[in-house]
Amino acid sequence: MIYIFMIATMLASWFVGYRLKSKFEKYSKVHLQNGMSGAEIAQKMLLDHGIRDVRVISTPGRLTDHYNPMDKTVNLSEAVYNERNAAAAAVAAHEVGHAVQHATAYHWLTMRSKLVPAVSIASNVMPWLLLGGVLMLQSFPQLLLIGIVLFSLTTLFSIVTLPVEYDASNRALKWLESKHMVNQQELAGAKDSLKWAARTYVVAAISSLGTLLYYVMIYMGRRE
Repeated sequence: MIYIFMIATMLASWFVGYRLKSKFEKYSKVHLQNGMSGAEIAQKMLLDHGIRDVRVISTPGRLTDHYNPMDKTVNLSEAVYNERNAAAAAVAAHEVGHAVQHATAYHWLTMRSKLVPAVSIASNVMPWLLLGGVLMLQSFPQLLLIGIVLFSLTTLFSIVTLPVEYDASNRALKWLESKHMVNQQELAGAKDSLKWAARTYVVAAISSLGTLLYYVMIYMGRRE
């Protein structure tokens, strides 16, 4: 049963990723009537929230957009930074949503930030502990248990990420609509884009939880 679940999550991950890419391509063709670029959208949203110590910068790659709380930068991929369409507006506003969360000490973001150091360390050693734990299950089962504990940290991180991402999207859409930054067609495109982006995190969390349960079952001697 666990194998069916893991295959299903792999297929779901592929499907959601495919749909996300197609949605962004579709709404990249819906040009904003206000003519603003993603960078300009981000700058205005920051100023409207009274945030003046965050920089908006361009970063190489595609779908590499993120907010870095360490140096307070909204990093927008080159396409989002320069283009003037519904997809760019949605992504730019979403990333600023994280900056707003940081400025207002949003509790889920604070919790996720506290997990980052531990998750970073766990991610480096966890695969080796799990592999060694499975190979040495009969002689040294404690090794697998340590791997499971570390994997649970990454799973917790994935779960905590969900409210952070959904809240950032809600803040973005609320601002875009309330400030009349987009018309109804553009808003619909922004909503659809962010909806599929959020689903990638849902699938990732479910997949992580399923994999964690798989290793727990091995440790308990109930491998299927």
